[in-house]
Amino acid sequence: MLDKLIMYLEYPFVRYALIVGVLIALCSSLLGVTLVLKRFSFIGDGLSHVAFGAMAIATVTGISNNMLLVMPVTVVSAVLLLRTGQNTKIKGDAAIAMISVSALAFGYLIMNIFSKSANLSGDVCSTLFGSTSILTLTSREVLLCTVLSLAVVAVFVLFYNKIFAVTFDESFANATGIKAERYNLLIAIVIAVIIVLAMNLVGSLLISALVIFPALSAMRIFKSFKSVTLFSAALSVACAVLGIVISILMGTPVGSTIVAADTLGFIICYIIGGIVK
Repeated sequence: MLDKLIMYLEYPFVRYALIVGVLIALCSSLLGVTLVLKRFSFIGDGLSHVAFGAMAIATVTGISNNMLLVMPVTVVSAVLLLRTGQNTKIKGDAAIAMISVSALAFGYLIMNIFSKSANLSGDVCSTLFGSTSILTLTSREVLLCTVLSLAVVAVFVLFYNKIFAVTFDESFANATGIKAERYNLLIAIVIAVIIVLAMNLVGSLLISALVIFPALSAMRIFKSFKSVTLFSAALSVACAVLGIVISILMGTPVGSTIVAADTLGFIICYIIGGIVK
């Protein structure tokens, strides 16, 4: 099996898949800790449904580069979710439910009415649960993903202290001169970028697993924000690599395999956390 893996690694598309998978897993885990602690975990799920709706529109209108539409629509939706979630009449979880369900329904409806594909169910299933598109990436797509991923990591590192303050106590952050609302907006935009990048990897329905599982796993063992973040990133990358390798060797769906690896990682961390305590 090792010889088989070494043989596959000689192909550029396998190396591209591993690079993109590692970068997306890293970005997802960094912001995942903040979202879990702020009890806004399902924003990833909501935005992934929005991205599905935008991708459906891009597909039926014949836009060759889906990201030209999906990225701005998802970013705008992230801002709207943040603003609506602060409304006393519409709480954050209700806002996410409204936007995500509506986008998912309209996206599927549009694909049914206007799609010219002979395999509509296959297209929808691939978009929702991931497909082999991660194994057909071009060097240009890998470069774009690399640039955006490095930008996300740079934002997190540069604003780490402010993100930390906003995560735990927005009132204290405002009192110390940190514009909490501004950094909440930054977090929402960065998450939107991650969601769009992750759609080809795990599909729109499984994206939230990349955000939530590594963070929850790390929290079972570690207590400090820094330790949780670092372990979450390491675990997420390891699960992504393991999932992609197993998928290539066994022929299983990439997205589902990665999420299964994340789930196994959580179970192991849950057991270790119970023993340590």
